[in-house]
Amino acid sequence: MSSPRKLVPLEEYRRDPGRALHPDSPWVRVVRLLVGGFVLAALVQKTYDATLAGNDVDIFQLYSEFTVQANLGLGLLLIASAAWPAARLPRWWDHLFGAFVLYLVMTGLIYIVLVAPPGEPWWSWDLYWPQMAHHRLAPLYVLLDWLLVTRTVRGPWWRPLAWLAYPVAFLIFSWVRGSVDGWYVYDFLDPTLEGGWPAALASVARVLVAFLVIAALVHLAGNARAALALGRLRREGPAT
Repeated sequence: MSSPRKLVPLEEYRRDPGRALHPDSPWVRVVRLLVGGFVLAALVQKTYDATLAGNDVDIFQLYSEFTVQANLGLGLLLIASAAWPAARLPRWWDHLFGAFVLYLVMTGLIYIVLVAPPGEPWWSWDLYWPQMAHHRLAPLYVLLDWLLVTRTVRGPWWRPLAWLAYPVAFLIFSWVRGSVDGWYVYDFLDPTLEGGWPAALASVARVLVAFLVIAALVHLAGNARAALALGRLRREGPAT
């Protein structure tokens, strides 16, 4: 019989907001609120820019971008995590959080490898501020949150595969809409460019393999963080 996936119910983990790494710690909630608000503010700026004459994307195209969709979801997720005590959030919340860790880490990596302008250093933060927020700050912050803030749920082995459902759906959507209006959100998805479908499929295969590898690492890191919390609880004894 398989063991329960819930390792450390937060209500049993000495619900002390003073714990620096507890999700209900005031500073954790404040930082989540600030980062979530900043990510959404950057999205507002991008949306406004898309309405300006001469911009290279319109609003519909903007919201067809993986970066924009992932950052919109992350911004709302961080604000909700800041607004509600962890014990009031649903049991699947950590799984959803882990999914967005994957999506934002991959957003940062894909930008560096495939999307960034030629000659732009991967370590540079000297970007247009919405781009900096979405391609640098958000991926870095959400990864640190996942690694440092207390986790309470151990995911099953198939969790990384479940996380891939959205990227695969996004890929199919991108190709369908590209076949309709000729606009592909990223060049590496565009089969009309040099190399045609073989080049596009080869690029996508590499990206999907990278998604799977990073998903497995995020999954393992989340399980390890939950195991650390369990070990601490056992050392300190039951909550009083």
